[in-house]
Amino acid sequence: MTTVAVRGESVQEVEPELAEFRVVVSARDKDRQATLTRLRERADALRQFLDRYAEAVERRETSGLYVHPETKRGEKVTAYQGSVTTLVVVHDFAALGEVMLSIADQDQTQIHGPTWTLRPDSPVYREARRAAIGDAIARAKEYAETLGAQVTELLELSDPGVGRSSEPMATFQSYGASYSAKARGGAPELQLDPERQRITAAVEARFTITAPELG
Repeated sequence: MTTVAVRGESVQEVEPELAEFRVVVSARDKDRQATLTRLRERADALRQFLDRYAEAVERRETSGLYVHPETKRGEKVTAYQGSVTTLVVVHDFAALGEVMLSIADQDQTQIHGPTWTLRPDSPVYREARRAAIGDAIARAKEYAETLGAQVTELLELSDPGVGRSSEPMATFQSYGASYSAKARGGAPELQLDPERQRITAAVEARFTITAPELG
């Protein structure tokens, strides 16, 4: 039995489906309760703001809460600092710039992003895998035809997986305004250009072929 082993590949560039960014709201004060109160107020303000954009936001998740004392000369506490980190996923790119800049107007707020992504169940991945399989079949037929043979049967097919490229995130930071600035029209407009996603897929396959004509 004569076999041929090939690797099928597919590379596609597609528009992203989602944009992710992280928001970190912070508070610091010499008094612990004052720090916690400010932190809660800023976290609540962020939640209320995102409620206004419920149609544009795919989901939001609290991904971190950090509160710690600042010490000097041993265990002497000089201040308390805290932060709450929220992951925000947006599917309406037309509203993304407005949402990000409006959040950046919040006092003691950092924004990291956006990162452009696809949904985990995006049909793009399935299409890439199918294209990779098609490439493997075409390669096997090409090799067989070069040898004067024909592909007869698939023996094995393995999938190393699908990959996606990514780029570093940008960072926005603000220290003095509030969400009310957007309500007054004070926040500038920002148009963001979605980054096309490079999707790669590969399969490895083994086929049987008819006896080559080598004479």
